[in-house]
Amino acid sequence: MSLLIDTLTIVLPVFLVIALGQLLTQLRLFDASFVQQTNRLVYIVFLPLLLFHKIGKADFATFFNGPLVIASSLVIVTGFLLTYFYTGLRNYPAPKRGSFCQGSFRGNLAYVGLAICLNAYGDEGLTRGGILMGFLVPVLNLFAIFALLLPYRSNADEKQPNWLAQVAFNPLIIASFLGIIWSYWHLPLPVIIDRALNITTGITLPMALLAIGGSFSMERIKGDLRIAGLATMIKLTFLPIFAAILLSLFKVRGIDFGIGILMAGTPTATATYIMAHQLKGDAELAGSIVMLSTLCSAISYTIILFILKGVGL
Repeated sequence: MSLLIDTLTIVLPVFLVIALGQLLTQLRLFDASFVQQTNRLVYIVFLPLLLFHKIGKADFATFFNGPLVIASSLVIVTGFLLTYFYTGLRNYPAPKRGSFCQGSFRGNLAYVGLAICLNAYGDEGLTRGGILMGFLVPVLNLFAIFALLLPYRSNADEKQPNWLAQVAFNPLIIASFLGIIWSYWHLPLPVIIDRALNITTGITLPMALLAIGGSFSMERIKGDLRIAGLATMIKLTFLPIFAAILLSLFKVRGIDFGIGILMAGTPTATATYIMAHQLKGDAELAGSIVMLSTLCSAISYTIILFILKGVGL
């Protein structure tokens, strides 16, 4: 019983803050414009500052785990290949194929993943999760682009947005790699800057979770719920199990093993809905996958953490 309570104390606070965001929206204390601006601030300013601060202050040699990065990247690649070829065999139309594929492997590492790692393993979990995320975000973005554009590869002459440039200039990627460089070379951080960042970054994850709750809408759960449910099952069940197998094969142990599974089990990122809109995917299906996976992740994370805590992680 105490194990279940310990697990719930990790999971419930995260989802209670998300629920608070939805409650504030229902009370009209949040509106769509505020949520949009909050998301923008978190994505462009506060989350990059948090990643830079936590990673930059860490001892890179202590917190970086190469096998963890490789295994976690392979989980993403496998999720892409599995769903891309499955949708090809089932003859899904191109828009549905792209949205199903990216929704099945592209997780919300930044908002939900880091919050769960922080709750489960404290500041060490946040730092290790942040370093891992710094390497995974480019992989996720690149394969999300592949998922959405490859179904249209027969239209080679059609001009597509330069998403590779957007991957290269992604603020989360830039901040993570700057932090990695700062950590690797043991560069000093002035005390005044350090304390200012400590104050500023404290609001990042609460704001991110409130924004998720504020943007949550059951109206987005439309279309083919069977397909959305399958994508959700792959994202929340298959990928964490496959991650556990790969991490074991790569001899990843301890906290890093838990973080690898928690990151693999994140619900589908909200960005999948945005990218589906802009790259001719099925935005309705993408929205359904985001909402359904976010709802179900409260249960899946409880089960995952119950198992991890049960084996001493």
